[in-house]
Amino acid sequence: MRHFHCGDARHQEFREAIHAMRSGFLGAPFGGGPRGRGERRRMFDGGELRLVLLKLIEEQPRHGYDLIREIESRTGGAYAPSPGVVYPTMTLLIDMGLADEQQSDGPRKLLAITEAGRQHLVERADEVHTAMARLAALAKVTERTDAAPVRRAMQNLKTALHERLSQDGVTRDIQLEVARILDEAVGKIERL
Repeated sequence: MRHFHCGDARHQEFREAIHAMRSGFLGAPFGGGPRGRGERRRMFDGGELRLVLLKLIEEQPRHGYDLIREIESRTGGAYAPSPGVVYPTMTLLIDMGLADEQQSDGPRKLLAITEAGRQHLVERADEVHTAMARLAALAKVTERTDAAPVRRAMQNLKTALHERLSQDGVTRDIQLEVARILDEAVGKIERL
């Protein structure tokens, strides 16, 4: 498999976001993700997710569901952490003294940042910036790759490949020719 490398920071950001997509954060068609087949991987480790949640409640007090939706919104719909990860992390933030539960209407926990939480964010400003930038990078890639014409063309390609390669009499030569055509298309797209 050939690998193409571009040197500037914009291309590096794009490659990292594509890697995240292929790693399962955006699901099909980029390799099976949380909603597709394949291995499911986490977007953030526990410490990074704590920082993201803390940063979001620094902006305003939020419920767990609000945190999930805000992260989903900031990634352009590409990623939403599961409640099974968010709610225990919220409890941990309270236990660490970085957040407090506030009075709210209804049974949901409304989390607000404490002074210790603000200090924690200041001390880890670089990590916070990196984690929040990852959310923004996924949103940018989603915006660029989720255009209706691109989705339509990708679905057409998937259908054509499936139909042609599942026919009787497909030889190794046909498989190699399909691979050559796809490689040629990849090259043309990368040169755009």
